[in-house]
Amino acid sequence: MSDMRRRDFISLLSGAAVSWPLAARAQQGERMRRIGVLMNLAADDPEGQTRITAFVQGLQQLGWTEGHNVRIDYRWGAGDAEHFRRYAAELVALAPDVILASNIPVVLALQQATRTVPIVFAAVTDPVGAGLVASLARPGGNTTGFTLFEFGISAKWLELLKDIAPGVTRVAILRDPTIASGAGQLGAMQSVAPSFGVELFPIVLRDPDEMERALTAFARSSNDGLIVLASPLGAVHRHRIIAIAAKRRLPAIYPLRFFVVDGGLISYGPDSVEPYRRAAGYVDRILKGEKPADLPVQAPTKYELVINHETARVLDLPVPDKLLAIADEVIE
Repeated sequence: MSDMRRRDFISLLSGAAVSWPLAARAQQGERMRRIGVLMNLAADDPEGQTRITAFVQGLQQLGWTEGHNVRIDYRWGAGDAEHFRRYAAELVALAPDVILASNIPVVLALQQATRTVPIVFAAVTDPVGAGLVASLARPGGNTTGFTLFEFGISAKWLELLKDIAPGVTRVAILRDPTIASGAGQLGAMQSVAPSFGVELFPIVLRDPDEMERALTAFARSSNDGLIVLASPLGAVHRHRIIAIAAKRRLPAIYPLRFFVVDGGLISYGPDSVEPYRRAAGYVDRILKGEKPADLPVQAPTKYELVINHETARVLDLPVPDKLLAIADEVIE
């Protein structure tokens, strides 16, 4: 081999030695994507873990496997607004391709941290009214996702409370005043309360001790009832709320199934886990190049009625046959 050919051959080998690992790293970089997840519940909350499992399973069905072609960074806010802000900043600093968010306070914290990283929410009521998106059909901006309720469901909660406890005439409405949609839900109930012969008493859910004192002061007769509106704090403090309702013998309606699984009387609302599985589809589409601005906000596909028969027995409330007939689940 001539000196010139030997030099060319060595140069070729050297170039290949450099280019092969670069190409491998490039391919690996294309495969490994990053997803941030910011949840409103605590890390040890079974409901939160169930939701995340559904999300991860949804991703797997679409070809995304954690540790193989996607990395997922989790943060758990446990209903604390300061945690939401701090974890939102942490996740954005990791430069994820997309962030999964649970509900309104979480999304607001993320939007304060970024207007460019795509955000997919899984459990938001009235995202337009909350200022999260421009419209349901054309969200605009960097945020889209799945809604939890329409305001009209609030009237259904009042109807169900009267069905299972006909003697109720005074109803405490437990709501977080920082959730904009709570005003709309309360308004929907106020508009129909006279037709049910019911007087409403809004109670603020901000500090759990204050809430307990207010509920204890409210519950003074056998004609009292309780409706718990959906909120991060309501979910985080659900065991305490359920215990107060049991102690004060308050027939109570809850927004989601997991309240009833944990001992609440009755719930009517969407499946709280399914939106996380559906959110995986939007995350997949964003990872493949679509923009949140072009993905319409989607509504729940069904609502479910869940009754805890044991809790009804403890409260000496016979469950009407018509409710048993339409219940999606009766917990014994």
